[in-house]
Amino acid sequence: MPTPTHLRQGQSAEDAALAYLVQQGLHYLTRNFRSRFGEIDLIMQQQETLVFVEVRYRVSTHFGGGLGSITPQKIRRCRATAEVYLRRYTRLPPCRFDVISINGNLEQATALTWVQDAF
Repeated sequence: MPTPTHLRQGQSAEDAALAYLVQQGLHYLTRNFRSRFGEIDLIMQQQETLVFVEVRYRVSTHFGGGLGSITPQKIRRCRATAEVYLRRYTRLPPCRFDVISINGNLEQATALTWVQDAF
């Protein structure tokens, strides 16, 4: 179970990712969309494409950092949760799954990596 400190760090990482993506021209739709399968951190829109964003924050890259923490199980849960979200649409828009990885200090802009169409 995450500690209050980890929850605050996760919230701060999502805030940083959201600000970065808005700066890159994406439009915010929702945050922390939950289903019985899991949670999607951010749902954004880039032109006509829905973008499901997984935000991963790690203090150290010793064990692969944020990108290295994406497991096949996490990918399955993200896809299943995205399907729940997409059932709300009568016409399915194109969509993709992106990952924002933040390693190290949250205040360092250079620590943020955006991987588009990650899985």
